[in-house]
Amino acid sequence: MTPTARLLNPVLIVGCVIITVSFAVRASFGVFQIPIAEEFGWLRTDFSLAIAIQNLAWGIGQPIFAAIAEKMGDRRAIILGALTYAAGMVLSAWSVTPFGHQLYAWLVGFGIAGTGFGVVLAVVGRASTDQNRSMSLAIVTAAGSFGQVIGAPTAEWMLTFLPWQQVFIIFAIAILALVLTLPFMRAPAQVSKAELEESMGKILGRAFRDPSYALIFLGFFSCGYQLGFVTAHFPAFVTEMCGPIQPGGVLHAMGITTTSALGALAISLIGLANIGGTLLAGWAGNHFPKKYLLAAVYTGRTIAAAAFILFPITPLTVILFSLVMGSLWLATIPLTSGLVAHLYGLRYMGTLYGIIFFSHQVGSFLGIWLGGRMYDLYGDYTVVWWIGVAIGAFSAIVHLPIRENRPTQPAAA
Repeated sequence: MTPTARLLNPVLIVGCVIITVSFAVRASFGVFQIPIAEEFGWLRTDFSLAIAIQNLAWGIGQPIFAAIAEKMGDRRAIILGALTYAAGMVLSAWSVTPFGHQLYAWLVGFGIAGTGFGVVLAVVGRASTDQNRSMSLAIVTAAGSFGQVIGAPTAEWMLTFLPWQQVFIIFAIAILALVLTLPFMRAPAQVSKAELEESMGKILGRAFRDPSYALIFLGFFSCGYQLGFVTAHFPAFVTEMCGPIQPGGVLHAMGITTTSALGALAISLIGLANIGGTLLAGWAGNHFPKKYLLAAVYTGRTIAAAAFILFPITPLTVILFSLVMGSLWLATIPLTSGLVAHLYGLRYMGTLYGIIFFSHQVGSFLGIWLGGRMYDLYGDYTVVWWIGVAIGAFSAIVHLPIRENRPTQPAAA
């Protein structure tokens, strides 16, 4: 099988379905922050640590599942990921201790890795032509944003008539159903095992010797920090720190009458705005240097985050921040993955991107864990928010020296 000239093809469509469901569940965990803590009387740190571990496990598992996909087949990797993901959700539903949630978070995180960007983007990239690749990667990334649009509000809605444990079980069933889509995902054929092992070592060695690869690795850290913190803590942040929603206003007329509902809406708006932002990034990645686009994205995030915390937090500023931040939310994904593919080729894109993604998830771990820790120490999120502003500025700077040309050393034949 060779890459198809059509932008829309079965691999792209199935990839979008898998990413949508996987990210809908993942994006909903912030909504469970307060209900679970209140039911068991836990500190905010306890469940925050579980979400942080989940993100760290996702980062560790990403290159592992990418390598499994490249050696054993994409569909087998996704099946393993879905089974692991669902098992983590079911076991978490029956857990009544912080340690239990933190333990099973490893399963959830590895499951997200098996059904997430590292595996799916590599498959879609191989099934696309050079002309369509950047936009194909952007479309799949936008599907993750759509999952975020529906994930948090769906969880918030179900929590109005179901206990959180049953919501976890329903989500586990939805994840298992992804296996039914895999017969339609036929990526270009893999090379032989001997050729794969030989060339993987050479490609990895070339990447590790390239300073640009190290800069991409460092720059992706702040993306994870910001996304992890906002996904896990922003609903609670808005619930507790936002001004009241006035009766008779637009939000009140829409049924958004509490700051809790506004917090879930904020996550949804971030995902909605990011659909357009990611597609724009995919288009721009075909026309402009990706390193400058990435620097611009991180600069925009830094300015938006600083402005939000400096002004009084009201329903209007929450909505404005969600829309601005959302337009920049996952715009880094097609640009970063596309840059990796451009520099080092497609054959081992999943593994190379997975290693870089580990930096992203270390950032997610720290953003989520520090969010809970700083909240318990100071009673608010101000300190951890300003840390995010600082490392966002760092990422904007660190992308500028990247040499956006393929290293001169030839790739393995």
